Amino acid sequence: MLAGGAQATESSDSLAASNPFARPSTLPYQLPPFDRIRNRDYDPAFAAGMTQQRADMRAIAENPAAPDFANTLLAMERSGRLLDRVSLVFFNLSASDTNPEIQKLEAQLAPQLAAHRDAILLDPQLFARVDALYRQRATLDLNPEQVRLIERYHTNFVRAGARLAPAQKDQLRALNARIAAAQTAYEQRLLAANNHGALIITDVRELDGLAPDAIAAAAEAAKARGLAGQYLIALQNTSGQPALTDLNSRAVRERLLAASMQRGWQDGDTDERALITGIARLRAERAQLLGYPDHATYALEDSTAKTPTAVNAMLGRLAPAAVANARREAVALQQAIDAQGGGFQLGAADWAHYAEQVRKQRYAFDEGQMKPYFEMRRVLEDGVFYAATRLYGITFKRRTDLPVYHPDVQVYEVFNSDGSRLGLFLADYYARPSKRGGAWMNNYVDQSHLLGALPVVVNNLNVPKPPAGQPTLLTFDEVTTAFHEFGHALHGLFSNVTYPLFSGTNVPRDFVEYPSQVNEMWATWPEVLTHYARHYQSGAPMPQELVAKVLAAQKFNQGQATTEYLAAALLDQAWHQVGPAQVPQAAQAEAFERAALAKAGVAFAPVPPRYRSTYFAHIFGGGYAAGYYSYIWSEVLDADSEAWFKRHGGLKRENGDAFRGKLLSKGGSVDAMTLFRDFYGAEPDIRPLLERRGLSGVGDT
Repeated sequence: MLAGGAQATESSDSLAASNPFARPSTLPYQLPPFDRIRNRDYDPAFAAGMTQQRADMRAIAENPAAPDFANTLLAMERSGRLLDRVSLVFFNLSASDTNPEIQKLEAQLAPQLAAHRDAILLDPQLFARVDALYRQRATLDLNPEQVRLIERYHTNFVRAGARLAPAQKDQLRALNARIAAAQTAYEQRLLAANNHGALIITDVRELDGLAPDAIAAAAEAAKARGLAGQYLIALQNTSGQPALTDLNSRAVRERLLAASMQRGWQDGDTDERALITGIARLRAERAQLLGYPDHATYALEDSTAKTPTAVNAMLGRLAPAAVANARREAVALQQAIDAQGGGFQLGAADWAHYAEQVRKQRYAFDEGQMKPYFEMRRVLEDGVFYAATRLYGITFKRRTDLPVYHPDVQVYEVFNSDGSRLGLFLADYYARPSKRGGAWMNNYVDQSHLLGALPVVVNNLNVPKPPAGQPTLLTFDEVTTAFHEFGHALHGLFSNVTYPLFSGTNVPRDFVEYPSQVNEMWATWPEVLTHYARHYQSGAPMPQELVAKVLAAQKFNQGQATTEYLAAALLDQAWHQVGPAQVPQAAQAEAFERAALAKAGVAFAPVPPRYRSTYFAHIFGGGYAAGYYSYIWSEVLDADSEAWFKRHGGLKRENGDAFRGKLLSKGGSVDAMTLFRDFYGAEPDIRPLLERRGLSGVGDT
């Protein structure tokens, strides 16, 4: 759709009309026609899309008319529609349902797309037009969103190297192509490492402690791999693995943790060491070419933190208290081991197992008591959706008439309180070998008034799928993750901006986690929890005494949780706060990691980093490079916002309307911290976060 509601006629003469990407989808909300898309459709669509956008950009660059907002900025925002359509589908599916053909094409496309982006952002004629508008922006009679669009385009061009000399631009193009290719290779190798590293068990007795449904799921997973009669524990993306909590055999726990923590460190087809050191070195070289001492300085300049100094100050302030808390927690766990005559020192493979025992003793409940009350569909519809309806007035209707890319995907149409259409939400919650680890939100269609587009967003989780006919019962962490990811989905669904550049979650990396973390609070809000936490068989609500224990236990084990997170965040900074000469060779990567953790004061063996370097996809796969600190940076804003909601009456429409209207709907159209201050009414205050994390003795910023 074009501005004003006119239907776009955009298509590509160089792409066959039968290609499903040739024209905008005619399905509701321009949902991609997944039932028509085949692997063979991607390559020609990418080729035609890049050709089309290059032609659009040449027309803008060579326009003899003086640059103005319409013939330059609006024209740029309207360009590349075909490329956007195919890219959004392809890269979403490469993460959530890949196959060898997609992986092969992804490796081919990575340097091509990097070159395509460089051809635009390093074009001197295009930059001259943007630069002219940037210098005149105060005199052009534009509204604030239009002025910000000029400023963001100018920033994007400059940060991409538009001011470099021609020879330097050639160097930059080569670096960008190599980085893109290496990151793609890293992601694909990590998927293989996750699948290859799965723990295979031949004797069911070794699974003592696991719940029957977990054992059945492990048998089903092994059968799917052609290992009938055996048991497979798939690896999650983090160092710690869920099964470590329940497995009674210390030997099996140690094998499982070793399989997790050795991913990518060993010679062979899944060795990531050369890739991670190569990526870090290339990023450092690029940063220096652009005039920065290291990649972190370059990346953080365009964040709310602004500098490595600010990030280091926060992480450095939190780390000592977090580790001290973890050490105190370790004493209690060692006492539990000794009381049982264990005869061994607490190790990383033991932490979750004995922490759960200590939690049972202190709060008289365990995770196993909770899971029957967390059936997945009910959590989604009677919990996640219910909270959103109460807070924002939006409603959901399941759609079974629309095509999906995998049978496990569920589609919901979302409506505003007045019945008007808001967007589509896709829930893809089950794990599978073709899906990367972790949980995330993406868009299939970006909201934009300019293009007349309403949002289509997807949430991905990695919940183990039970055998057919068995209920999907979630852990409390998985419940929280569902609420978290839906916070991202709301950010995309509530987007109310004119220009695609500002749509939804197109905000600074260290701000994007803030709305999602805020949405986590509703998972334990009493009114919401009692609505969805019902026994999957009887429908009986979770007993109030169990609810009380769940809430009381929220601060339990926070030393370990904070330490493992901070260790990963500090490791990220270590890799990206060095110049090219300081990046180690592949053989020294592990020594570099050990030294970085020791220097930061977080080298506590029973609590390894949440991610070790070789399987740290957040930073070596792309998006969060030098930005993994964002979760705790955003949590400052989240804790403040939780306090705001509680002061103002909690789960009330007027509170939701304020959060939506002042912040969630704005996307990147307004400075991020301006949005926060407008909503919160003050500057961020770290004290609520310190209290939540059990670090209140650290002091204020």
